[in-house]
Amino acid sequence: MTEDRPARQPSAVDRVAEEWVTTLVDLDPTVATYIGVPGRTGEYGDTSPAGAAAMADAAKAAARSLAAAEPVDAVDRVTKTDLGAELALVVESYDRKLHLRDLNVIASPAQSLREIIDLMPTATASDWDDIANRVGALPDALEGFRETLLEGTREDVTPARRQVELVAEQAARSGAEDGFFRQLAESAALDDGSPVPDAVRAELARRGEVAAASFRSFGRFLEHELMPLATPVDAVGRDAYELHSRHFLGAVVDLDETYEWGLEELARMRSEQERIADRIEPGASVARAVEVLDADPARMLHGTDALQRWMQETSDASIRAMDGVYFDIADPIKRLECRIAPTQEGGIYYSGPSDDFSRPGRMWWSVPQRVTEFQTWREKTTVYHEGVPGHHLQISQGVYNRGELNTWRRQLSGSSGHVEGWALYAERLMEQLGFLDDEGDRLGMLDGQRMRAARVVLDIGVHLQKTNPDGGGWTWEYALDFMRENVNMDDAFIRFEVARYFGWPGQAPSYKVGQRVWESIRDEVAAREGAAFDLKSFHHRALALGSIGLDTLRSALLD
Repeated sequence: MTEDRPARQPSAVDRVAEEWVTTLVDLDPTVATYIGVPGRTGEYGDTSPAGAAAMADAAKAAARSLAAAEPVDAVDRVTKTDLGAELALVVESYDRKLHLRDLNVIASPAQSLREIIDLMPTATASDWDDIANRVGALPDALEGFRETLLEGTREDVTPARRQVELVAEQAARSGAEDGFFRQLAESAALDDGSPVPDAVRAELARRGEVAAASFRSFGRFLEHELMPLATPVDAVGRDAYELHSRHFLGAVVDLDETYEWGLEELARMRSEQERIADRIEPGASVARAVEVLDADPARMLHGTDALQRWMQETSDASIRAMDGVYFDIADPIKRLECRIAPTQEGGIYYSGPSDDFSRPGRMWWSVPQRVTEFQTWREKTTVYHEGVPGHHLQISQGVYNRGELNTWRRQLSGSSGHVEGWALYAERLMEQLGFLDDEGDRLGMLDGQRMRAARVVLDIGVHLQKTNPDGGGWTWEYALDFMRENVNMDDAFIRFEVARYFGWPGQAPSYKVGQRVWESIRDEVAAREGAAFDLKSFHHRALALGSIGLDTLRSALLD
């Protein structure tokens, strides 16, 4: 177990960081829910253009305060570097008007306004009052977002038409009369299983009907008003892409070199898979090896109950195996809940613990409709990615280190490159440590790694309008075929993934690029320390920093 260290005396830099958290919670109350701190948890922030302007003004003010604060130690230097970079990105993104086209199929207000409800406490009747209040506030939040998108049409800054069409379909599903909001009211119960008061359930049902109608109305707005004005061009261009990339990596990289590296990495993943396929069945192609594995009843789970049990058992076994050997895992971090998500959009994701660990870290599986069978060989590495030693260990360790890290460092700092790069690092680490010696499990890990390499190429290729590997352009049809060639997933998954890359520039490459940076830092530290290098000690030093940008990570561990 990680030992508690004496708490640092809060510094001027810490105070600026804490004030920024307070500002974020005030401007966007969903932040309080996300990190599990007190706040106006039954409300939303201002999603209109005025709300974006207020956030930019607040970031400018915080940046001025941060510039005046003198660091007193290494912790402060990391905080000042990373918070300064984040505040600058908030302002730069606002100045570039990126908020006016913030609409995509996976991570925009069209999804997050509803998804935050999944993280709200449900232990008491008061908690359910908060949920009902937030459901009641959804129509105004959607209206504010509509105003922001309309402002974009006046400024000639619009999302891509493809994203508008797909999000309109999502909004229709969110607004279905028998969909999420009705099910939320009908299934409402306290954590101990007792029913919520009848009055609370009735109010939740009433407000849920209004919220569902608002989603249907929002979908019609997208389809009939925004779509005719949306840009037909998917690519955001080099200038905007560089900003997105810097946001998701916390680092500046050579995008042209990264594109070429992605092609090389993809070829290497393909060759590695082909060697394993031959071991699964002599002479087999990768496609044939997948058929063999999918036909193995020992690798099949039937139903979401079996899936949830397997996820939990696999996660618990990993925690037991890692603790004290490759990591020191504190007792609160040893609790990870594996759950089936209330949505059916597809995908697996992690949500971190609340600041006091009263809400544990959770691994969620959003199972699409009519999907009832699951292959363990495909997903064992996913449990390591989302759980231990992946996201759960990484994020929870930062939360646990409250004696040293301020609230912003524990809960809100960092980048996708740091977080997702670590998760891919964790997948490869588990293979290197012998936890993926089964050829099927290893092929599943490589399938995921190959997908992540492919999307480095696809994402940069699409948005920088580079030449594709066959000498042509990165069209929608070519991107689909490219992913079909490199991913062993059903076509609905592939289509969703490609739509995600087209609409969320810079995020998908952050996984594999982040892994590249993590591994290069570890290898450089090992080379410097020689025989004295200890892997567990390296992991402890790195994770104790919390989530930070990759450039900050490199300087903190190497400079």
